[in-house]
Amino acid sequence: MTGLLEGKVAIVTGGTSGIGLATVERFVAEGAKVAIADIQDDLGASIVDRFGESATYFHTDVTDEAAIEALVAATVERFGKLDVMYNNAGAQGDPSPILELGAAGFDKTVALVARSVLLGHKYAARQFQAQGTGGSIISTASAAGMQGGWAAAGYTISKHAVIGIVRQAVAELAPLGIRSNAIAPGIIMTPIMARSFGVPLEEAVPFAGFLADRLGATQPIGRVGTADDIAKVATFLASDLAGYVTGVTIPVDGGATAITQGTFATEVVLAANEYNQR
Repeated sequence: MTGLLEGKVAIVTGGTSGIGLATVERFVAEGAKVAIADIQDDLGASIVDRFGESATYFHTDVTDEAAIEALVAATVERFGKLDVMYNNAGAQGDPSPILELGAAGFDKTVALVARSVLLGHKYAARQFQAQGTGGSIISTASAAGMQGGWAAAGYTISKHAVIGIVRQAVAELAPLGIRSNAIAPGIIMTPIMARSFGVPLEEAVPFAGFLADRLGATQPIGRVGTADDIAKVATFLASDLAGYVTGVTIPVDGGATAITQGTFATEVVLAANEYNQR
């Protein structure tokens, strides 16, 4: 590693698995101190055991505003400051199509996927302003935030909102030296992918391998993505190398959103059904 984040303090929400865990691993390897925020306490404790003084864990429900405020305060109390806020926590939410999506399901999805990102901006930016240091805010968007048809309605709409938050943050926060950027993953093999197709969590790893083998050739770059593909870009955005980068959404999708994907969405569903029927 190159020490890109040496001396920095970061928060990673949803940091106990998938993209979040891969990012924690990268951030620590690059010299950062990391506060992991999640609701999977056993996993959080085991990760802290791995990294010792370089990491801490806080049980955090990102749909609860007070919990996000407390997360920032606890991180500063533990490590003395905050430099990077990575709003990564999320899930598919209500899978209903528009014709069936109810207000309660939609609101719950928006609260987890989009409102949490807004609140992460709010409390991280307040801390950056109090420090007088500026800082970097990173948010996980999605290919579903750039095009329709990648996911269910509530998730798609919420991820579009994440990109809107990032753009508004430039208008309000850039004058304070605060950068805000998003990463838009394409097909990334994580536990969320398994859960979204009804595959039990204990089957997530073999399911991910099955999909990678089945669908890799459908992607422009010839493979599906990994959590570490996202973590590498997050590390860049967190670092001083990205000091003049703000307001952008970077697709990390092997080129998928640059072209028309044709029948890919249908092929994913067919592949998942085939796996579940084995």
